Amino acid sequence: MQKSPYIRALYAPVQPGLKQAEGGVMYQECLPHAGLQEVIYCYWELKTECRLAAPYQYRVVADGCIDIFFERHNPTAAVVMGFSDAYTEFPLPAAFHYVGVRFLPGMFPVLYKVNAAELAHKETPLADITTHFLREDLPGALSLMDIKCRLDAHFLKLLSATDLPADNRFYESLDLILRTAGRVSIEKELPWGISSRQLRRLFAGYIGDTPKAFSNVVRFQHLLRSPLPVLKNRLYLDAGYYDQAHFIKVFKALYGLTPSQVFDK
Repeated sequence: MQKSPYIRALYAPVQPGLKQAEGGVMYQECLPHAGLQEVIYCYWELKTECRLAAPYQYRVVADGCIDIFFERHNPTAAVVMGFSDAYTEFPLPAAFHYVGVRFLPGMFPVLYKVNAAELAHKETPLADITTHFLREDLPGALSLMDIKCRLDAHFLKLLSATDLPADNRFYESLDLILRTAGRVSIEKELPWGISSRQLRRLFAGYIGDTPKAFSNVVRFQHLLRSPLPVLKNRLYLDAGYYDQAHFIKVFKALYGLTPSQVFDK
């Protein structure tokens, strides 16, 4: 594999899930094995701690990544969630236990030899892409760290048996977008020897959408991680939004809530 940029050092996608049991629902993340950390950002778990009184609406914000997720008792029915430039809401039953794998931008299509554009903005059964995934139920007594060990073993074996070719022109552009937190004109700062049409085709294949759509998500994600008050300090102007109205419109499309609902909690 040609060496990718240090994606993990440049980009840490935020999913503002529940970090502790709240309303009977728990969300947590953990790192994969060190040998997988240039491919997989994290493993995650979303589960009910007790049966809920009503179905649960779970929101996923745009993060530029592709995920595999499955019900703990049925890994063979795993689903791939492709790139999205908008938030997604999942109606879940009153009791559930999901496990997921979040891949760093551009890595899922390389590992599974699939065009990311075919997965974008929708859910696709993983069985449509590969039959090589976990085939055993994960017992209820397993902690996330126990599940991590099984996933590590699976992906380390897959990675060792997979040739991972990469296009350096894509990685140069990805590196530029991440280093500038999405505040870059890709059309004006193209890698040497590539046209804007070629670059759009590369991003469709590796990310699932255009460089502009991906940059918009990166810019949004950068503000989510800001330690400063985004609205009060008008950080959205530094991030390249025209004004507050523009920022609110884009933010709501990517998150599903307004900035004040998120940052003023």
